[in-house]
Amino acid sequence: MRTARQHINLYFRRLSETSRWSVPYKLEFYTRPFKLRLEALSLPYMNNAKNRNPVLLIHGINDTGEVFCKMAPYLAKLGWSVYDISLTPNNGKLGLDELAGQVAAYIDKTFAPEQPLDLVGFSMGGIVSRYYVQRLGGIERVQRFITISAPNQGTSIAYFSQRPGCIQMQPASKLIQDLNQDAAMLEQLNFTSIWTPFDLIIVPAKSSQMPVGREVIVPVLLHSWMLTDPRSIQAVVEALSEPLKTAKVQDYRRSPTWA
Repeated sequence: MRTARQHINLYFRRLSETSRWSVPYKLEFYTRPFKLRLEALSLPYMNNAKNRNPVLLIHGINDTGEVFCKMAPYLAKLGWSVYDISLTPNNGKLGLDELAGQVAAYIDKTFAPEQPLDLVGFSMGGIVSRYYVQRLGGIERVQRFITISAPNQGTSIAYFSQRPGCIQMQPASKLIQDLNQDAAMLEQLNFTSIWTPFDLIIVPAKSSQMPVGREVIVPVLLHSWMLTDPRSIQAVVEALSEPLKTAKVQDYRRSPTWA
């Protein structure tokens, strides 16, 4: 007779086996609860703090930078320089492409032109970040890019609003289709998608999946908890600590590898 944990692990394995992505990616599961303590982390996280990129956190709809009130100070304690931006308006009244312009302006104002950085985008902020990276030149300076419960394939919840930003988060919206046609360009970065199969804001929850990069599944029960659950934060720490890729890949825009 299986234990609850064994049932959860079996569910995740079957989820992986039935994934529709044909492009191979690295998949990890975070099912074991643990306390978030500095002394519990392995030494690589504590080394080379001077060589780390600054980290910019980008929030989701109806949020501000304050939503990272647990994650940001924790990353700072580990040695990262952490920044956040509060997008305005934050309720979907403005298109996500325009919000991405705010991100670009903030980066240009805050960081030196030669300064590389790492991005963490939560929910809507994940799509805003993708637009910045894929369409506004962010691909040239972002080195690690992490999305947390982002509607990478859209979310059915967005049908409940006709605000421009919400329309753009609907499944098969023009913006989602545009970004996904050359999503393979994200292979140039250290790209990680973190999501939970229990998400009731990203519907279906597997819409957070991407066919590229590294994927981490964290069994968190609520969308908002993805920013406070120790397992999610640990996944972010590990993604920010990964060695950088050294080689660029070809331009995939003309011949997308998936649909």
